[in-house]
Amino acid sequence: MKWTDTREIAIQLADKFPDVEPLSIRFTDLHRWICELDGFDDDPNRSSEKILEAVQMMWLDEVED
Repeated sequence: MKWTDTREIAIQLADKFPDVEPLSIRFTDLHRWICELDGFDDDPNRSSEKILEAVQMMWLDEVED
């Protein structure tokens, strides 16, 4: 999984942290959680605020469905 796989990342985060409100997470924590996901194998330094925000919005979408 790469940083560009925002939907897959969001699905895994929703499964792993079902009781967490996605908008309450600091980007530093979100970045760490993504890097720790099973199957995530991208360079941690390739992340950006834009990517983290996209993941956060996808995660919110997953939770609301």
